[in-house]
Amino acid sequence: MNRSRNYFLLGGMTLLLAACNVTKSVPDGDHLYTGASVELRADSLDKRTKKVLQSDLQGLTRPKPNGRLLGIPFKLVIYNALRNKKPNSFWGKLRDKQGQPPVLLSAVDLNLNTTNLDAFLENKGFFRSEVSGDSTTKGKKGSVKYVAIAGPRYTIDSVIFPGDTSAMAQAIRESSKESLLKSGAPFDLDLIKGERTRIDAYVKERGFYFFSPDFLLAQVDSTDGLNKVDMRLVLKPETPAEADEPYRIRNVYIYSGYTLNAARQDTSKNIGKLYNGYYVIDPRNRYRPLLFDHAMQFRPGDLYNRTDHNQTLNRLINLNQFRFVKNRFEPITDSNYLDAYYYLTPLPKKSLRGEINTTSKSNNLNGIELSFSWRNRNTFKAGELLSVSGYIGSETQFGGQFKGYNTYRTGAEANLLIPRFAVPFFDVRTRGGYMPQTKFTLGYDVLNRRKLYTLNSFRGSFGYVWQESIRKRHEFNPVSITYVQPINVTQEYYDSIRNKPYLSNIIDSQFVLGTNYNYNYNDLAAGIQKTNSFYFNGLVDFAGNVAGLVTGGGNAQDPKRIFSAVFDQYIKLETDVRYYRRIGTKSSWANRVIAGFGMPYGNSVRLPYVKQYFAGGNNSLRAFRSRTLGPGTYRPKGDITFTDQTGDIRLEFNTEFRPHISGPLYGALFMDAGNIWLKNEDPSRPGSKFTKDWFKQLAVGVGAGVRLDITLFVIRLDVGIPVRKPWEADPRWFQGVEIRDAAWRKSNVIYNLAIGYPF
Repeated sequence: MNRSRNYFLLGGMTLLLAACNVTKSVPDGDHLYTGASVELRADSLDKRTKKVLQSDLQGLTRPKPNGRLLGIPFKLVIYNALRNKKPNSFWGKLRDKQGQPPVLLSAVDLNLNTTNLDAFLENKGFFRSEVSGDSTTKGKKGSVKYVAIAGPRYTIDSVIFPGDTSAMAQAIRESSKESLLKSGAPFDLDLIKGERTRIDAYVKERGFYFFSPDFLLAQVDSTDGLNKVDMRLVLKPETPAEADEPYRIRNVYIYSGYTLNAARQDTSKNIGKLYNGYYVIDPRNRYRPLLFDHAMQFRPGDLYNRTDHNQTLNRLINLNQFRFVKNRFEPITDSNYLDAYYYLTPLPKKSLRGEINTTSKSNNLNGIELSFSWRNRNTFKAGELLSVSGYIGSETQFGGQFKGYNTYRTGAEANLLIPRFAVPFFDVRTRGGYMPQTKFTLGYDVLNRRKLYTLNSFRGSFGYVWQESIRKRHEFNPVSITYVQPINVTQEYYDSIRNKPYLSNIIDSQFVLGTNYNYNYNDLAAGIQKTNSFYFNGLVDFAGNVAGLVTGGGNAQDPKRIFSAVFDQYIKLETDVRYYRRIGTKSSWANRVIAGFGMPYGNSVRLPYVKQYFAGGNNSLRAFRSRTLGPGTYRPKGDITFTDQTGDIRLEFNTEFRPHISGPLYGALFMDAGNIWLKNEDPSRPGSKFTKDWFKQLAVGVGAGVRLDITLFVIRLDVGIPVRKPWEADPRWFQGVEIRDAAWRKSNVIYNLAIGYPF
């Protein structure tokens, strides 16, 4: 232990010395450039606008100093340590790839930077501004300070749009109500560029295929002397004639077997087969034309518009059948028509994939899983995707009463995705950028908890998945079946049930025949986090109505059975609402509220085990181990390692501040609160029923963590501590916190290592 500590201290001292000696590769007479600061003098601006403008000016200065992580320029340290190594050697290649030479003060061009800053201020409407810069040195380091004195900011007085009688000018005038250029708004070059882009998008929706934003010119008159400008948007004289005419689609040609290295095949000798107005060129007969009839958004004779253009490409890509999708439009001579050509390069028809995963859970379970999947694209020649997957895995529990009780799992699943609404006797067509899917699922799993029990599980479903937009997604399963049958339950487990009757839930025979609908809205799916972003997921799930009609109904005291299993009857409602607030450039504040309610009725006294809620763990209340919390104020006696607490009702509240530390490293400060309850009283678990005093039964935990976010995935470590335990007789806040006590830390300091954010 002492030797390891010495090595750690020696490594830390070496790193510290290297970080302090960052100037050793700086040439004599020069200085290490440590960055620039900008002082903005603009008394007429409010504090927030001034801060944003100053940040923008700061970002324009060049060059950028050596990057730093936690205040240390690691890449420069690497370069300095290996600066004398030969270029083609291992260490030389490491230096060139991972290191960074010092950024020198002599590389700073003050005149160029001041010119750029002055031009930026003018583009933002601050005419007659003044910018100056000067360098400062101290030892072998140097920095630059710029002083920007912003002139008066000009505002827009009036805007005039093209007034001629051409079709293009008329379309632009029709869009003026949505103009970004408003009287009284600050003059801003970026706003003018945005207006040109807006007009381009507007006219592209109305058939003006050949229009470009570059054809628009903004003429500015600032001679009134009142810090105002008059603006006039005009079409440039060199605007081509075809840009002034709307175009329609004549023919659509689809090349379904196109290869990138082949010569273009769109010749008059090979126009393919005509199907519902589309020419499909498919010499190998790979696809049924029905696939393209549902994917295409353009119809012959339609007015060209950018929305149909983009949505057609998006739908073809979402089919997951083609490696490359591209298109072009060709004008027809002496007419206002376009021919559309689509070139599709197929993906391999079949693929096989294997994975090995390891897991580590907060309940001391550690395991490994081997999985594989086989995919067959275009199974029935209309874009169907058949996938078959299987897995085999094991988990070993270390510590606690059940140490060494291994878990073995194996299973397989088959999915068939049809890229359209498959409805008997109807041909349902949709528009938009996403293809709907009809999904069939069939799965089988075996769970073997060594020395305890083995469960067989069958599941199947039929449903539809569709997206309104990138943010809105629906899933409706008219038929969802789950059948669970216990086999080989040991006497040891039956003995455990005598002490903990709720453990019988796990080995109950279950037959769930139901219907469910899920709606998801996610602002973050667009890839850009706004200042305020929202997430909503709603679930409606009910089961047992059909089974009840077939069997004549039942009750919990005399339950009816199907296939030797008691069928379940329940209604389940669940919502997950999240709010994200961006703070600064990279920091954020995340919040979540989960509310779930399950009402068993008829044949059931509680929700089936596979549908029940649990609390605690990596993505829930992180100060409590998974499935050890609740229901209500109930707490089992003795070792809780193997406890498996579930409930019919769930309430959870989470808030987390995520400050940006440096580079890909983020921190986290969080508080979680919540619990689960039963709808009906369970005599073996006193205090488990949901009552009007539910808010007095909330468990609360706080903690901190770090995240390594490298875009592709996130690795996080959270440490949580319970500060309110609902099972205590008087659950006061922070009762009995003994950080110095090793036994207390072992029971109350919970570590969570996981992939991805908790919410």
